[in-house]
Amino acid sequence: MTETPSKTGSKDIGTLVIASLFIGAGVLTLYDVTTYSDTDSVVFPTFVAYALIFCSALVIIYSWLRPNPDNGFGNGDWWRRLLLVASMIGCGLLMPLAGFLPATAIAFAGSLIAARHEGWDLKNALVFAVSGIFIMAGFYSLFRFALGVPLP
Repeated sequence: MTETPSKTGSKDIGTLVIASLFIGAGVLTLYDVTTYSDTDSVVFPTFVAYALIFCSALVIIYSWLRPNPDNGFGNGDWWRRLLLVASMIGCGLLMPLAGFLPATAIAFAGSLIAARHEGWDLKNALVFAVSGIFIMAGFYSLFRFALGVPLP
């Protein structure tokens, strides 16, 4: 009888690499905000960079303490993953041209379609569409009026 090798000692290398890349992105952002001339524009990216570094460090620590070698992409639908990434990239590319609300509508719709595994009917589509409009308008109002962040 042949024994299979134990996976308990191996680390989830993918998690460690991606979390390290996020720490690097956070450090790069902290360096980049030092060149901003407007002090009001520094607050939000600095906070997000520190949060990204902190959370990524927690992921690395957790991955080292409790590795999960079975973690990964699994057998899910690839079109969902591609749609999610494409909608986010499309949002980023469209935002300077069309503005905040149309670009976030694309990201919201693409993410929603990618995440919803159940079937669609008219009632669900209307509920999600109306909810999405309120969520996007809320974020727009929060950034534009409460936080004073200029939006395209």
